[in-house]
Amino acid sequence: MERRFFEMDIDVYVPGRWYFKTPTHLDGQPLDNPWVFTRGTPIPSPGLLRIPLSRPGKPLDFTSAGVGGTPVLSTRTADVFRALAPNDVQLFPVQVDGQTEPYFLLVVARTVRCVDEAASEEVKLWRPEDGQPEKVGGYRYIVGLRIDKSRVSDERVFRPWGFRSALIVDGGLKDALERTGIVGGQFVEV
Repeated sequence: MERRFFEMDIDVYVPGRWYFKTPTHLDGQPLDNPWVFTRGTPIPSPGLLRIPLSRPGKPLDFTSAGVGGTPVLSTRTADVFRALAPNDVQLFPVQVDGQTEPYFLLVVARTVRCVDEAASEEVKLWRPEDGQPEKVGGYRYIVGLRIDKSRVSDERVFRPWGFRSALIVDGGLKDALERTGIVGGQFVEV
């Protein structure tokens, strides 16, 4: 049976959901490079970080924080990633304002060059005239993302090369997360 893959994203329709600001150091000082968490590569430990609330609300098992949409997980959600995808992710403890329970920042440590441009609904690349030379050739946006599954080897969690805002999980991981009763995440097949 062919493996299935899903983009995991926040569910903005959870009633009364909370929203996070960008992670900071414990003393509230901003991070030098908050984008490092969504590069799709392993990173050194940032140390214990703090997640300030942008809007208080219902605690979730999966949400994102600040620039780049850094994933933040409850313990039960982090445990699934830790158990089923230990080579694909890093989990760093964070303190969420107003919470005593532990939460974890999820860093996806693998990138796969797998975007299927022909099968995706709409693909727009960065061009020289867009004024961001460091991004030229990368994906500006993708609507209806589809991946070429033949390019994925043993990865269970990854970010597509050139489109690091997408967090891709395989069907087994998705099913395990849904069995926990995850609140705050949604899945769209890619």
